Amino acid sequence: MPCKLLNLCEYETHKLVRIQSVRLGSLKWTFNGVILMFICIMMLWHKEYQEHDYVVSSVTAKVKGVALTSLPDVGDIVWDVVDYSGPSQGKNSFFVVTNVIVTKKQRQGKCPEVPPYGKVCRTDEDCVKGFWDQHSHGVQTGACVKFDVTRKTCEVSAWCPIESKKKPPKPALLASAENFTVLIKNNIRFPNFNFMRRNILPEMTESYLKRCQFNRHTDSSCPIFRLGDIVKEAKENFSEMAVEGGVIGIQIKWDCNLDGFLRNCLPKYSFRRLDEKESNRTLYPGLNFRFARYQTEKGVEERTLFKVFGIRFDVMVFGKAGKFSIIQLIIFIGSTLSYYTLTTVFIDWLIGTSCYSKEARQNYSEKKVESVQDRQQCILCVSFVDENHIRVVKKSHKKSLQQVKPISVHPCKDDTGHLSAMVGVLQKGNNIIDKPPQVLPRPNRPAWCLCGCCLPSTHPQEQLCCRQSIGRCITTSSLFEQLVLSRPLLDAVLLYREPLSDLTEGEQRIAALRNCAYRQYISWRIGAPPRESIPVMPSCSVWRIREEYPSQEGEYTV
Repeated sequence: MPCKLLNLCEYETHKLVRIQSVRLGSLKWTFNGVILMFICIMMLWHKEYQEHDYVVSSVTAKVKGVALTSLPDVGDIVWDVVDYSGPSQGKNSFFVVTNVIVTKKQRQGKCPEVPPYGKVCRTDEDCVKGFWDQHSHGVQTGACVKFDVTRKTCEVSAWCPIESKKKPPKPALLASAENFTVLIKNNIRFPNFNFMRRNILPEMTESYLKRCQFNRHTDSSCPIFRLGDIVKEAKENFSEMAVEGGVIGIQIKWDCNLDGFLRNCLPKYSFRRLDEKESNRTLYPGLNFRFARYQTEKGVEERTLFKVFGIRFDVMVFGKAGKFSIIQLIIFIGSTLSYYTLTTVFIDWLIGTSCYSKEARQNYSEKKVESVQDRQQCILCVSFVDENHIRVVKKSHKKSLQQVKPISVHPCKDDTGHLSAMVGVLQKGNNIIDKPPQVLPRPNRPAWCLCGCCLPSTHPQEQLCCRQSIGRCITTSSLFEQLVLSRPLLDAVLLYREPLSDLTEGEQRIAALRNCAYRQYISWRIGAPPRESIPVMPSCSVWRIREEYPSQEGEYTV
């Protein structure tokens, strides 16, 4: 019982419609072939049959090179890796000095502030003792002192003399840094596959590393890079960038295939500039910072202040590794099977367009779609004697059924049983052409009646005539008498259906004949009604049958 109640012992499947058509069959397999090709290309191109893992990496860099500069008031200075590397710039980054402003022999003391950071004054009253702000080089003493021959500024307690030069030298003092080289060591790991590698490949020997240098066209695997080549690969000019500095990104991409004989895991290098160089040029362009070297001269502490400009290189590592997985392959195949529904959607759309006749579209729709109507939305079918098709309409509670527009039109289907009955009538010698029955028009014909034989009704679904245009009523046809009202024929139909039925006279037999006449009319004029529709007889035919086989109480049901 629980199995039956919960529908656990039932199996449901989809209904299929098979259309015998060379054109549609060829189109279907062509479309399916294109989809299969697309799926295979996507699977192989993106390696969707693999399980993937993302890289975990560490980076170290070692810069080598020496530069000689001649600085005003300083003399010749040799810059080695300790001098031009500067302080640490953070994880996976290194810095190279390319330009410098030097202020020598600074001592703690009092000196005039440098414009525009210092206030131009005339008297001591213009200066405030102890004042400072974020642009000051020191704390004001309250005195107004001479800065140059034309200006006076407020005196400050600071490292004197104060750095006065604003713009870096041009060309850059360490422009030769473009010939420096850097060795980048990158160790990677894919945890899910327990796979480790570094960019110094196993086949690289010590002698190879001493003489190799990265070049995209000749040697793209060497981990040693010339700084000038890095900037050039980023589509920048090293001499111009060296003046104020900037930021260059070194991207290392690992795209690894760990499948058997297809195993491949090599780094690919690319370069780009990361800082903005075009817009807002006046707002702190480039990259610079300050540091100092301290010494003691005759017991007095001194320092040399360096404002250095340079290029920071950020090493960014990206990577993904893939390895065959039967689970991933099954998931991909399952997710792509839905693409084949595109074939059905496309062919269904094609059949529904003008590429096919109206009859073919309607026949396909009837075979493919089985409509189930809501009980509250009754669908009716009607037939007019002056039309050779059947109309399917919606039941209306306000509008006359005669005036309701059809939602679909179906061809009439001949009833072979009625054709046989008509042949039987002709064989008996009855003349059905020369003696049409005389039916008088109704005196109180309603406005929706076009044949003149209908009776008024207050129910919209009963307001139906046998004709769509003015003309002769179907009840005046000889066939109506022979196929619908003929008592011998109705008796034979009743006996055919119920061979042992009682044919004695009485109200019950009259009701049976009346209902049989209703069915005879529907079989004659409508045949098999369209699925989920209820046939409706015209008012003139209903009342003609009721006149022939009346109810003693005067109550009727259809």
